[in-house]
Amino acid sequence: MRIAIIGAGGVGGYFGAQLAANGEDVVFVARGAHGAAIREHGLVVTSDVHPQHLENVTVVEHPEDIGEADLVVVAVKLWDTDDVAKRLVPLIAAGASIVSLQNGVLKDDVLRRHVSAAGVFGGACYISAFIERPGVIAHHGAMQRIVVGEYDHSRSARVVDFVERCKAAGIDADVSDDIERVLWEKYVFLVGMSALTSATRLPIGPIRSNPLARRLLGEVMGEVLEVGRARGVDLDPGLVDERLAFVDTVAPTMTASMANDLAEGRRLELPWLSGGVVDLADQLGVDAPVNRTIAGLLAPFVDGQPA
Repeated sequence: MRIAIIGAGGVGGYFGAQLAANGEDVVFVARGAHGAAIREHGLVVTSDVHPQHLENVTVVEHPEDIGEADLVVVAVKLWDTDDVAKRLVPLIAAGASIVSLQNGVLKDDVLRRHVSAAGVFGGACYISAFIERPGVIAHHGAMQRIVVGEYDHSRSARVVDFVERCKAAGIDADVSDDIERVLWEKYVFLVGMSALTSATRLPIGPIRSNPLARRLLGEVMGEVLEVGRARGVDLDPGLVDERLAFVDTVAPTMTASMANDLAEGRRLELPWLSGGVVDLADQLGVDAPVNRTIAGLLAPFVDGQPA
């Protein structure tokens, strides 16, 4: 199987490296200093679980340079999704499947505006990994999981095959019969994590151990839960308590990728996280005052460090 990884950052770089190290035919799309470093020195993953140093990595600058592919894994920042989807049309039309491991719950809607809905299957990943420096991905903690599934709830050969390849590469992976619910369950956690670690500029450890901050984290998650239920997603009313219990299991040094982007003065995925919750809440007539406050507090940084 030839797998194209669009975006070789924390998510694409980590998971793509594991698949390539296990012998899969992987091509990365990476630009700038990061892409140049991978071409010259290979791709390095620092990790307590699966460290890698891949030499002779296949890397191109643009999706049009991929050539043939059986599967396309989209791992770019959310603001690039529309542009990437347009450029993947020929690949998908030629028979490639596409799965997004990006954040959020509307990413596949964007993909389906440009490519056949039949070509898209759903995906969620759980990992804390970032570009430490050009050519180097730093993986924090032990969590490194992928869940995929078809939107029609079938257990197709393509999702089973991808999961088996991931497992063979040492990735914790599974097939879900309700991928939309899985995406929303992750969204509840992700919005809370991104909101609190960004707004406080702290990792999750001191947030979860402080009663007031922990309560605020639960309130952010609770609003996401109510928006999802209003949208018709079958979410358990006790999900917030379950997600808070999960928060207690992750490394205390863990932060959301948005918090890392904020610290580095980069553009934020805020409009698709707390900001996205507010937009959906307004459309559905649901209140989301805490997420609205978070979105407002971080709004000056959404395009990067303000002048």
